[in-house]
Amino acid sequence: MQALMLVDAQCAFHDESWGKRNNHHAEDNMRTLLAVWRDMARPVIHVHHTSESPDSLFYVHGEGVTVQEGLEPQENETVFQKTVNSAFIGTDLERWLRANGIGTVVIAGLTTQHCISTTARMSGNLGFHTYVVSDATAAFELRGADGTLYDPHTVHTVSLATLHHEFARVITTEELLTNVF
Repeated sequence: MQALMLVDAQCAFHDESWGKRNNHHAEDNMRTLLAVWRDMARPVIHVHHTSESPDSLFYVHGEGVTVQEGLEPQENETVFQKTVNSAFIGTDLERWLRANGIGTVVIAGLTTQHCISTTARMSGNLGFHTYVVSDATAAFELRGADGTLYDPHTVHTVSLATLHHEFARVITTEELLTNVF
């Protein structure tokens, strides 16, 4: 069975402090995937980042932890809260997937270079068939240790390239819906 995992589709990523972002249609593609999964009555997992630090954009009592409009969990959907990049660390996600017979995980959400990459790597390493939906995730610009500023498109594509065929199959929303499931 296949589960859709929406990672960190939260309002914290609207904050300007992240810098420039690519793929401004990622949330639209997340909504498309969510609608299809719900129509097929397949499992949907929501993973939300939280922090106890009042200085964090993900402060548990702040506005940033709010889920973006149209991506909110429904009552019958599973929600995990995490405090680190990986959805598997500090949660019961792996146990839940195995207990529910989930062998394939389809990952979408934010951000490509952080929680999507880390979660996809662990998912693959744990033996799950893992898909990362490239146009249902997005990246922000990053400054390297040497001071070089990498644009969000480069960060996104390189992050996905490091996952493809090693930890996950990187695929678009259209490819996933027309060729895989």
